[in-house]
Amino acid sequence: MSESAGGQGEGSGRLRTPVEGALRAVQSLVALEDTDRAAQLYEELGDAQRERIRHEAEQGPAKERRGFVEVLRRARDFLGAARLMDGHGEDATAADLYFQSGRYMAAAESYLRAGDALRAAAAFERGGALERALAVYQELGARDAMAQCLVRLERPFEAAELYRELGQAHAEVEALGGVRPEDPRFVDAILRTCQLLDAEGFTHRALAVLADAVSSSEAARGAPALVTEKARLLRRMGMEAEAEAMLIRRAGGVSAPAANGYRFLKAIPIFGELSLEDMKDLYRLARQVIIAPGAVLLEKGAPGVGLFVLMDGSVDVFSGSEEDARHLNTLGPGAYLGEISLVQDGPVSAHVRARTSVRALRISRTDFERYVDTHEAAALRIYRLFTQNLAGRVRALST
Repeated sequence: MSESAGGQGEGSGRLRTPVEGALRAVQSLVALEDTDRAAQLYEELGDAQRERIRHEAEQGPAKERRGFVEVLRRARDFLGAARLMDGHGEDATAADLYFQSGRYMAAAESYLRAGDALRAAAAFERGGALERALAVYQELGARDAMAQCLVRLERPFEAAELYRELGQAHAEVEALGGVRPEDPRFVDAILRTCQLLDAEGFTHRALAVLADAVSSSEAARGAPALVTEKARLLRRMGMEAEAEAMLIRRAGGVSAPAANGYRFLKAIPIFGELSLEDMKDLYRLARQVIIAPGAVLLEKGAPGVGLFVLMDGSVDVFSGSEEDARHLNTLGPGAYLGEISLVQDGPVSAHVRARTSVRALRISRTDFERYVDTHEAAALRIYRLFTQNLAGRVRALST
């Protein structure tokens, strides 16, 4: 056979090895465990040759197939590697490879076969199969994840009921905000929202929600329960019945409510490019916590536990846990701590203790990892901004 048909032409820059020769060459390199050269050869072949090599590898013995899997992984042919692993009792590895290739449905099915139902559900969710994800989360009893799925399925009232069972009042309010005026449960949603906001100290905001509901829904306008609730809220503010009538006439003119945790969370730089929908999903993951004076939020040297966003109270930041540790700073509402632990493993760099009683939002690393697994666009934006911020800090330290 001529060189132009069977070898690499001078200056061609592309390998033109016959299929059999290419296959044998890759097999030889695999046998020698020279994965890098095998991957390079595989990358230089045409689509048809690569397909033939994958077919032959699939028929080969298990050890050789695993070697080919590593070659394909190194060449970033994650889908080809996944298909080589599929059906050979190595479902967990195949699932990871399917996930890397963007074949989320195939990844989910493989995770199910491997017995990893939680990752299967996340893959179903990532792939848009929300009903399948919801069914798996239900079997697992993963109620937080169920609630998130219900929100994305536009079933906000059901999501709110789950958040109520979980005691996550702020997430319940956010879910109830998705109940539309035409929903027969709209009045119940508004009533519950007002009660929750008032209990959290946002009575002005509760009145604003109620006034907006009355102006946008005929059912809400004539609901006795909402009239009673409005009277109760006005009494809480020390206003008379005449003020109630004026408030109805001025629906939408209520002064702006006090700031809540959502505004503080949204202001964190690494979340600065999230869409409204992604930001709301992240906020629903946050849990409100109350921390007693003197309690430790972050312990220097310990593994990071996630993000804290301060809403009320203040904390002291020290260089260490020792009695004579240097006091570095005092932080109050709007400050945030531990955001690095969301995206990077490593020990905590400072010791943080509550100076007063503190009310904060907390997002654990586990919940955040599930969030980025199911929100691809948000994950890309978060990691990009994190990298930029980290680079900025490094430059600041070096000047």
